[in-house]
Amino acid sequence: MTEDLELLRKRLVELAKKSYNSGIFVFTDFLGLAEQSVFSEIKREVSGIPYATFGGAEGAERIMIRFGSEEELGYELPFPISTLKIAPQSPKFADKLCHRDFLGALLNLGIERSTLGDIVIIDNVGYLFAKEDMAEYVSRELVRVKHTDVAVSIVDTLPEGVLYKTEPRTVQASGERLDSVIAKVFCLSREEAQSLFKKRLVFVCGKCVESTSYIPKVGEVISVRGKGRMIYRGYSSLSRKGKLNINVDLYV
Repeated sequence: MTEDLELLRKRLVELAKKSYNSGIFVFTDFLGLAEQSVFSEIKREVSGIPYATFGGAEGAERIMIRFGSEEELGYELPFPISTLKIAPQSPKFADKLCHRDFLGALLNLGIERSTLGDIVIIDNVGYLFAKEDMAEYVSRELVRVKHTDVAVSIVDTLPEGVLYKTEPRTVQASGERLDSVIAKVFCLSREEAQSLFKKRLVFVCGKCVESTSYIPKVGEVISVRGKGRMIYRGYSSLSRKGKLNINVDLYV
């Protein structure tokens, strides 16, 4: 574990105990996959302390942790997350914007990544989840993404429909080993897939998995940094050649 992740481990334990000892809700910043994996490793250390996770919408990859529960504390406190809509001022003449464009523009404002959650792009409009105390600053200071002038507003509702879309996909594999599933879904060789585990780039439900022979359970979310993520749905049948027809819902 790197020094930064070790400091995070200690910080998460401190926050959990603060919530328990003071009888208050305590929130983390937004956590990425590697940071969520650290939390998975300390759950035993803070067992008995209730917590919840949320990233602004169901399916969010970057999440906050809230220590404490309404049942034990006697009151409710929502996650301090705001949703910002970042839209080109002249859609007809706007650049085709990608996740990297939005994130780069935000970080160029001197904003810490830990204060920002997911960025979802729908029809060239970005929807950003951010900590409430950062939302006003972003809405005031962010005026351009790539070469495109943008208008930023804090919104109360998200676009209609599913924000995080998935599409069903079926692949054939000799077994349910995670390295085999990843290789087939992301069109990699078995060796390329296995190298991802060595680099600690594979996560299952927010926990880093280093064993290539791990067998995922139905409903588990598998994230591969730099490749994508999917929900594992198990296998449905055997092919004529005796291989498994494995089903996943791939985030698109």
